[in-house]
Amino acid sequence: MIIGVSQRCLPLTEHGESRDALDVRWPRFLAACGITPVPLPNVPDLAVNIAETVGVQGILLTGGDDLVAYGGPFPLRDETETGLLNWALATRTPLLGVCRGMQLLVHVLGGALTSVDGHVATRHDVRGREGVREVNSYHQLAPVVAPSQLEVTGMCGDVVEAVRHRDAAVAGMMWHPEREEPFAGVDIATYRDFFGGFP
Repeated sequence: MIIGVSQRCLPLTEHGESRDALDVRWPRFLAACGITPVPLPNVPDLAVNIAETVGVQGILLTGGDDLVAYGGPFPLRDETETGLLNWALATRTPLLGVCRGMQLLVHVLGGALTSVDGHVATRHDVRGREGVREVNSYHQLAPVVAPSQLEVTGMCGDVVEAVRHRDAAVAGMMWHPEREEPFAGVDIATYRDFFGGFP
């Protein structure tokens, strides 16, 4: 199974080079899920073209940095990931957003993010359909109400921690499965089921 994976933008180097980056834990985690990642550049049209040409079976929007609407420094990443989301919706391609990726889903679909306390570099419980589980947390912003297109599937108190689109194979979660050591079996199963469960 092959999926396209979004990347962080890095600040310009002293020589004016613009670089993308992907935490090496992502390929390791995805390999444990039986998934081959294809890193996509922060060039909107090219990212979609690569996804189409390679024939990816899903899209993963990774974490890191705030959206520009909330003070983030990289509009090109917002444009790239918004383009990938729109392409995924149009082609019925499964898309999963992690942390910033979920924030982008909420923002693009008309929702709002708010500052939340006690969610940076910590662990907390998330209550969902399958019960309660402990997850890591590295975010300062999150929704407390999801836009109408998204169903809430996980909460921590009054903070929305997981969502799923009501009509498309699109979902989001605020925790980072790639940062667990060792990787959690429940996360591996979730990714296998999500990306493998849609035609």
